Amino acid sequence: MISAPANFEPPDFEKLVNQHKDAVYRQMLRVCGNHADAEDVLIEALLKAYRHLDQLQDSVAFRAWLAKIGSRVCWQLRKREALMPLLQLSSVEEGGEEIKTPEPPVDVQFEIAEMKGMLMAAIAVLPEPYRTVYELRDLSDVPGDEVARQLGISLAAMKSRLHRARLLVRQQLDIALVRGTEPKEEI
Repeated sequence: MISAPANFEPPDFEKLVNQHKDAVYRQMLRVCGNHADAEDVLIEALLKAYRHLDQLQDSVAFRAWLAKIGSRVCWQLRKREALMPLLQLSSVEEGGEEIKTPEPPVDVQFEIAEMKGMLMAAIAVLPEPYRTVYELRDLSDVPGDEVARQLGISLAAMKSRLHRARLLVRQQLDIALVRGTEPKEEI
């Protein structure tokens, strides 16, 4: 910390604030991006400036000094706001609480259940070799080479069956959606 000379008299803070606060506020508005943050930053910057007024060596530099303090406060505020969701998440996790996702509306839940039912019905009517490949690969997410190994077929044969199964499921879903009915018995 630089000490002031012995004959140094602190500037009249109130006079300097009244003289420069509007200009610094406009600058903080540009830096912070909104009126509420700019006001908060200006108040915080004025408090910091008042506490450290003894460090100001020339009252002519007050405006630039206050603007510099304000800019730092604004960046600290932005950094804090950016971290806020992470801090809230960690406090929820520490408390052992589970984060709940919003439930979709009842009509959407009904549509999802209806589509799921149509999909399961379409899978149920697939011929056995296609159904098994489809269930392992697309429903259980088993890697393709593992599905081929489990079924004792080549990877190319597994891919061919999976492609055919997907095509048949899509056709059954199209029929069910157009007619509003359940898929036909085995294809």
